[in-house]
Amino acid sequence: MMSDTLTGLFPLLVGWLLDLVLGDPSWLPHPVVGFGKMIAFCERRWNKGSYRKLKGALVAVCLIAGIFIVTSFLISDDSFFDPGVKATTGRVLISALLIFYCLAGTTLIREVRAVFRAVDRSLEEGRAQVARIVGRDTSELSAQEVRTAALETLAENLSDGVIAPLFWLAILGVPGMLAYKMVNTLDSMIGYKTERYKDFGCWAAHIDDIANYIPARLTALLMVLPHAMVSGQWSMITFVRHYGRHHASPNSGYPEAALAGILNCRFGGPHYYFGELFDKPFIGENERELTTDDMKKAVRVNRTAEVLMVILTGFCLVVCH
Repeated sequence: MMSDTLTGLFPLLVGWLLDLVLGDPSWLPHPVVGFGKMIAFCERRWNKGSYRKLKGALVAVCLIAGIFIVTSFLISDDSFFDPGVKATTGRVLISALLIFYCLAGTTLIREVRAVFRAVDRSLEEGRAQVARIVGRDTSELSAQEVRTAALETLAENLSDGVIAPLFWLAILGVPGMLAYKMVNTLDSMIGYKTERYKDFGCWAAHIDDIANYIPARLTALLMVLPHAMVSGQWSMITFVRHYGRHHASPNSGYPEAALAGILNCRFGGPHYYFGELFDKPFIGENERELTTDDMKKAVRVNRTAEVLMVILTGFCLVVCH
């Protein structure tokens, strides 16, 4: 029989290593795709007529709570497991698979590397490649804006795709991790202040803001702290505190500010989303050209923060188990 320590740590380590090696293979069905289909169905059905804000709130709460309940049942009901497989072993393996599904660090790193390779070949290729990972209109972006968009997304995804899921795993276990992925998927699909989504997606956006409040700031700390310890640039923390608030989102600005400070560059500025111009403030002041070396440094920053968070999460799981 597995010890309590292994029961807590094994799914985390296996899930993280699977993401590290595989990323999100296109041939493997992904739960988030199912989340997206559920959200799209509800949006088409209820995002019309009166009481859109109320209907959007009910959809968001029901989907998040539903995923939490279903996942809790899935990993606790022994009837799901083959009689020849010990229930504890089955739960551990399912938990490891679900953790793997919830982590998205490797895929975004691969995509960002592909953006930099593409834009080095041609601007049109760069625009097409970055369109895979950002929501903004990329058709008129310059080469510098393509690289900037990729690095902004890399920083933001470190929070949304790695640190926040691990944070909720430490707090609420695997069901909490899956529920967070539903929160994040809701926000990415309907949490926009456009004419179509501003009412129906209002609650989805607010719930996402709450769920990411601590993880976003923790992400920035995990990015900046190792860099400051090596370089002695402790003023970076003041930089993040100042520029972290320079974003339409109460959370996204913090990991972006951390990366902008480490790279000594400038993020942010006005962008088009769904045909509407959003005048976002700038993060940082040094409007210098970004290079492939900056991308490589950003990837190292991401991986360091990720490893630190895995260690912190493992510690919490062992202590709280």
